[in-house]
Amino acid sequence: MKKELHIFFTCLMFYTRIPCPKNITHHPDYLNKATRYFPFIGWIVGSISFIIYSVFALFLSTETAVIFSIVISVLTTGAFHEDGFADVCDGFGGGWTKEKILMIMKDSAIGAYGAIGLVLLFLLKFKLLSESILLFQVYDSMAIFKIWLLFISVHSLSRLAAISIIFTHEYSREDASSKSKPIAKQFTWKEIFGSFFFGLVPLLVFSYFDPKVLFAVIPVFITRYFLARYFQKWIDGYTGDCLGATQQVCEVIFYLSILFLWKFI
Repeated sequence: MKKELHIFFTCLMFYTRIPCPKNITHHPDYLNKATRYFPFIGWIVGSISFIIYSVFALFLSTETAVIFSIVISVLTTGAFHEDGFADVCDGFGGGWTKEKILMIMKDSAIGAYGAIGLVLLFLLKFKLLSESILLFQVYDSMAIFKIWLLFISVHSLSRLAAISIIFTHEYSREDASSKSKPIAKQFTWKEIFGSFFFGLVPLLVFSYFDPKVLFAVIPVFITRYFLARYFQKWIDGYTGDCLGATQQVCEVIFYLSILFLWKFI
């Protein structure tokens, strides 16, 4: 139990800015095993975002409250995944060989592709999340509870989609220059089971009230498949930035799926 707590706090410290016990470090062995708790971080980030949304929604419009919820999610993770998304936009937008793409992604400076990509990403998140929340507020008597499930489901499922890439593909960089290298070395059934358990439980709870929400898994994992295939084609695998980009894109796809399902099914 003590070891599992250490692994969990390692995961929490690596993927968020939430304070952890002082004895927790980025030890490669624990970081590698922390994969099993990555989708659970979605529960935490999603719940924090929901709380902030709920507080500001008491005296501000839904749209403004959504903005604050997005801000707190970025602050909670230190823009970890958004940074990966921007790097992927720059790398794949400006590079035409594996070496060039990896070199651009490693550069800490943000380029035009990354900046434009982030603007469009946040606009989509804001608009789609706002519309999803308004959908529940208008048509559902259990709106506040389902909005909470929406927040944690999108954050956990998108993280599952991202982290599952390490179970099927190889790490692209040949050196250990990336901070995500330790999570790419090896995994066991515990990492696979933990990832899928924490990634799917919120959605399964959600489906108890609205079974059609389960259909959202399909477009999310189709997106994950084509992104992983695209990364494989150009850089022979993935990097930490690719995982971050996958999480962000799958988050947007989940919101789109919810709106489609509630409108047409």
